[in-house]
Amino acid sequence: MSGGYSRRGVLAGAGGAAMLAAMPGGLRAASAGRLADAAVPITPAERMARIAKLQGLMQEQRIAALLVESGSSLTYFTGVRWSRSERITAAVIPAQGQPIIVTPFFEAPSVKETLAVPADLRTWHEDASPFALIADALKDRNGPVAVEQTTRAFITEGLAREGRFAVVSGAALVNACRHIKSPAELALMEIANAITLAAIREAHGAVQAGMTSADISALVDGATARMGAQSDFSMALLNEASAYPHGSHTPQTVREGSAILMDCGCTVADYQSDISRTWVFGAPSARQRKVWDTVRRGQAKVFEAAKVGASASMLDGAVRRFYESEGWGPGFALPGLPHRAGHGIGMDGHESPYLVGNDSTPLAPGMCFSNEPGLYSPGEFGIRLEDCWVMTAAGPKSFTPLARSLDDPI
Repeated sequence: MSGGYSRRGVLAGAGGAAMLAAMPGGLRAASAGRLADAAVPITPAERMARIAKLQGLMQEQRIAALLVESGSSLTYFTGVRWSRSERITAAVIPAQGQPIIVTPFFEAPSVKETLAVPADLRTWHEDASPFALIADALKDRNGPVAVEQTTRAFITEGLAREGRFAVVSGAALVNACRHIKSPAELALMEIANAITLAAIREAHGAVQAGMTSADISALVDGATARMGAQSDFSMALLNEASAYPHGSHTPQTVREGSAILMDCGCTVADYQSDISRTWVFGAPSARQRKVWDTVRRGQAKVFEAAKVGASASMLDGAVRRFYESEGWGPGFALPGLPHRAGHGIGMDGHESPYLVGNDSTPLAPGMCFSNEPGLYSPGEFGIRLEDCWVMTAAGPKSFTPLARSLDDPI
């Protein structure tokens, strides 16, 4: 099939860029029961290289520093894993010099546990202003301060009040680093996706008539845990509920002819998976079989459009044109494809870039996405197949084998 994509998974793909060849082989050596044991966490050296790249970009753009509050970007650059609350824990990463970590005084010992790079740790007491502490860390810096794009408004506003410097968006800086995954990141994503697909396969073989969505989700969660990963979500959408991409509150049970749409993901050493499979319990109808086959061809259209330099929007457009030629839509209308064709993935299950009509980001080797052009017919059922993949110089490579047919859906 055109586009150079592999149905067999990243490590099994032919050709292969250097970054793929550099992946560790621990996944193949891991025991069948504990796939997560093959995971090699991101090293402090890699995080320091990320900071160095960020600082080079800031120097080029005459940005004084980047402020990053708790979240995946803080972990990405510093290793610090911390939940967001009204108490601010953040990093100030200057264009030169080591990062400054700002955190409440009583949280400092806990924050140090995951800090993976050299940093200046500065603390504030509960009767003091964390914004003043951040502003003090920036007082001798020249130029605007960039703020990571998910930073909450009250932090940006507080920083603007305390400091006498311009505050600008840091989205382009962060994306320039996070969009391109390293061999170590790709290896972790491959393990996460392998675990999720194996968990769905186990659930598929155990589904029985009368089961609820919760029963099936529990099968996936249990299998994921036994393989050593944390299950992030395990949606099981049954019957008419499968026609709504994220389900319905109306109770459903498995019966003869039920459409069963699974959407599942897990985290392995901070990196996430996102896989969907749909099958029919018992004998599928001719209608179910035709829609399933159309969605599988829709996935192929996304892969065929995936070329280095092509815009993310082009992939969404390719599958949407195909679906319209088959009588679905038009556009986002139902019955049809009411959501984007896919999304970026890495440390966040949904992250930039997005495979949607208004995202002009050009594809580059190392970018990772989902491919999930589902079709939904309210009052009937929905079909979604979803696999994660990495863009390489030779074309897109799937982390997992693609579904073959409705009779062999996993």
